[in-house]
Amino acid sequence: MKLFRRMSVFLLVMLTLAFVANPVFAKDRWTAYTYVSVANSAAGTGLNEMISSIEKATAGNFKITLNLGGTLHIKAANITQAVADGIVDMASDYFYLGNVPIGGVLSLPMLIRTEDEWQKAIKVMEPYLKEAFEAQGLVYLGLYRYPEQTIFTTFDLNTAKDLFGKKMRVTSPEQAALIEHFGGSAVTMGGAEVPQALQRGVVDGVITASAGGAKKWNEFLKTNYRLAMNYGSSVLIANRDAFERLSKENQQALIKACAVAGPQITENFVVDEQAQKKIQAAKGMKIINADPADIASAEKAMVKVWSQWAEGKGPKAVEALAAVRAAIGK
Repeated sequence: MKLFRRMSVFLLVMLTLAFVANPVFAKDRWTAYTYVSVANSAAGTGLNEMISSIEKATAGNFKITLNLGGTLHIKAANITQAVADGIVDMASDYFYLGNVPIGGVLSLPMLIRTEDEWQKAIKVMEPYLKEAFEAQGLVYLGLYRYPEQTIFTTFDLNTAKDLFGKKMRVTSPEQAALIEHFGGSAVTMGGAEVPQALQRGVVDGVITASAGGAKKWNEFLKTNYRLAMNYGSSVLIANRDAFERLSKENQQALIKACAVAGPQITENFVVDEQAQKKIQAAKGMKIINADPADIASAEKAMVKVWSQWAEGKGPKAVEALAAVRAAIGK
């Protein structure tokens, strides 16, 4: 009996040592989610490449299963909370502003409109984002950016003045303020409702990107007025407890992969944006560069909107906005 007990203890110790020393026995398995519903989109492809790079870098010790938008019972607006609650271990989250409103600085209309301005702004904003996500029980790992949001209409649009009296689908109150500045009215609706709304004249146009909504709705759209309003962005986040349970090696593999994936997905979108503009023009869509006078008028009008937005979000948002404006010279 004593010999049996000694053998049992010996085997237990050996298995424990093997588990610690051998990655075959000590594998991390994560579940990830994204609002992106198409695997071969710029974001879908980039996320899958990121996950493959993590598995390769860890020799299969860290594997992540990506679930596309709609495949789990998680609404897009609830992704941030789903990661915080540990329902999934990580996610790409475009709809994070409801939980982390300070990130809205990056999408204020007419504030950040060029690649150079974006790079300066993101350096300022990342510490604020990390702090805000940390307060939600999350680890901020990076982000990727969609192409510029511009104006697409079902009617001829040669100047922003042509928006007068028109109904435009927007995705934020701040975008609405810009449309209203030019005499239009703003309508908020889900993406699934847009095609029918365009077809029936419920709205006369949309604010989106060539590689975004216009890619799906271009058959209803006649003109693209390239008044670049703002960028949209999606964050890469992880559950803090799940992250802390990872080995240091796997943590570093995840951090490194996300740091590479964010800029790569952004670049994928830039390439797709140019391709979609050519496709849309070939199909008859008029693509018109914005009048500099319209750009100046819009930017001047939005300065007050930026300040009102920040004041409504609290002192941290006021501080972040001021820091970004200083960095980009606005």
